[in-house]
Order: sequence, then C-alpha cells, then structure tokens
Amino acid sequence: MEQRTYNQYCATARTLDLVGERWTLLLIRELLTGPKRYGDLQTSLRGLGTGLLAARLKHLEREGLVHKITLPPPARTPAYALTEAGQELGPAVLSLARWGMKWAMGERRETETFHPGWAVLGLRACFEAKAAAGLRAVYEFRVGDEVFHARIDDGTIEALHGPAQHPDATVAMSEEVFLGVTAQGQTLAEAIAAGAATASGDTEALRRLNGLFRLPSPRSRSAG
Repeated sequence: MEQRTYNQYCATARTLDLVGERWTLLLIRELLTGPKRYGDLQTSLRGLGTGLLAARLKHLEREGLVHKITLPPPARTPAYALTEAGQELGPAVLSLARWGMKWAMGERRETETFHPGWAVLGLRACFEAKAAAGLRAVYEFRVGDEVFHARIDDGTIEALHGPAQHPDATVAMSEEVFLGVTAQGQTLAEAIAAGAATASGDTEALRRLNGLFRLPSPRSRSAG
C-alpha cells in the first residue's frame, strides 16, 4: 500500500503523513495504555479488517513509532508496543480526547461500539492535578466485565488496564451506568446514592475521588 503524503515541509504535515491515515491514531490510542497482542487490537478496533490492521502496524513499525516485543511471563506471547517517539504522541491524543469530550461526543449512535476500557485514557485526559495534591491512593474501577485502575501520587496519575494489587478504594457499576456518569451528565455521587454504583474502601480516598476528574462541559459547534 503506497503511503500518501501532503508533500509539505511543515511539522504538522509531516506528522499527519505518519499518523493521519484512518485507524492509525486509534492504534496509537490503544498502545498508549500498554503493549497489546494482535488479537487484543482486533477486539478493540472492530471494523478494522485484518489486512488493514496488519498494514497499519507495519507502517508504524517502519516509521519507528511501534515495535514488536514479547510479553513477560506467564504470557510470553508476541505483542506490539510504542517506541519513545510513539509514546510522545500521548499528549496530542489526550488533547484530542479532551476536545472531543467538549465539542464532538453528543449522543451515542446505535452503530457505535463502546469499551469501558477506553476510559483508561479518559482518566488521564480528565485528571485534575491540583485536586490530587498530597493524595496517594490507588483506585480500582470495575465496569461490566472490564477492570482498570488509577494510581494517584501527589498530583500525578498512572492509569492502566487490569486490577490493582492493593486498591485503596473500589468502584463498580454497569456499562450503562458508566456511560451515564461519563457522557450523560450524571455524577458518580448521584449514581452511588441511587444504588446504581457501589464504592468501598478508604473513606478519605473515596471522599477525594469526586474531585479528581472533571469532564469538559459539552458545547455546540454551531456558529452563534
């Protein structure tokens, strides 16, 4: 597959030459939360055919944004991971996510797939560093069948897929409730009060949780 180019000696154009093709930035999004096996990427990116997925991964490898690794025991299976250059796309992807929450989300369409695990990057995008000053806590989130966690350390965040080893607080809810909290204006406190979500663990960690993440207020793109 021939690589298209804007043929412009411009940093923005050169970057889009590398990551501007359809599905490419979504592959970067998936790998920003850690190495993924080929099958993991297929599952998360439904609609991306096997041939095109292979082509996009080869392109990212060739351009030095992705490389192959072997996962540590007990998995010991081949996987894809971002290189240093690929990791540095993280702030750009998070900025796109924040812009999308404000200007692009709206109502979910019937044809759109959704994975609660995509919230791992959302946690980073919505993180309020000032609200986390002096806080050291690990939060585990159980949404439907998916589990992810966030480690807060005095104004910094590390959000990852999978369960936490020693969570200070655990929050659980259905996928439907999670969508209500993250995209439909309901607060976590409201969901817990209504019995739609449960929270357990350290009282102070749970108290601080409500202020750690702030979603941008949705705006209309219509002029005026």
